[in-house]
Amino acid sequence: MTSPCSPANPGAYPSDCEITEGYRTLARERTQRADSSRDNLLVRDKAKEIQVLLLDVDGVMTDGTIHYSGGEVEGKSFHTQDGFGLRLLQEAGIEAGLITARRSKVVTRRASELKLRYTFQGSSNKLATLNEILKTSGFRPYQIAYMGDDWLDLCLLSRVGLALAPANAVAAVKETAHYVTSRPGGAGAVREACEVILEAKGLLTGLLQRYLSR
Repeated sequence: MTSPCSPANPGAYPSDCEITEGYRTLARERTQRADSSRDNLLVRDKAKEIQVLLLDVDGVMTDGTIHYSGGEVEGKSFHTQDGFGLRLLQEAGIEAGLITARRSKVVTRRASELKLRYTFQGSSNKLATLNEILKTSGFRPYQIAYMGDDWLDLCLLSRVGLALAPANAVAAVKETAHYVTSRPGGAGAVREACEVILEAKGLLTGLLQRYLSR
């Protein structure tokens, strides 16, 4: 479903009109969110339009725990199933990326391993980062999915086409999300979100068959 707004300045994404319409849509959809499942028609309709999946890192790609091993060394744990889910998205022609307020060499390495299209670290203004992605990619807000777990993510979750939250997200985020995964961050939540998008697009079964025939 396309946005009814046509911004006067094509470079301004999202426009004031789109932001206002987004809040109205969120209000209309609140009752439908009670059914946060893959069979929810609202989730399916929104997931069909997605061309980019953007993710927070701590609490989404990880369980939120930060390990310090002396000095400035920082460690994080990532789940291989999440990585494979992002690989499946890319095989289907759907882009993926990270937007995180923190900076970490570990995240740089993981993003490189996964060959993610977008990696923004030290993003103190996540909305500005989203605007940059929209301007450079040509995608519209309704074609973007975002998964976050805390209040810093609300500014994006209220503006993208498909708002996602892991099972460990705080209450305000879960209330805003169109879909809350059954798995927590760092333990398969991203993989579940990837499958929701692929299933809605009718691509999941084909990808599975491709691997079964190898």
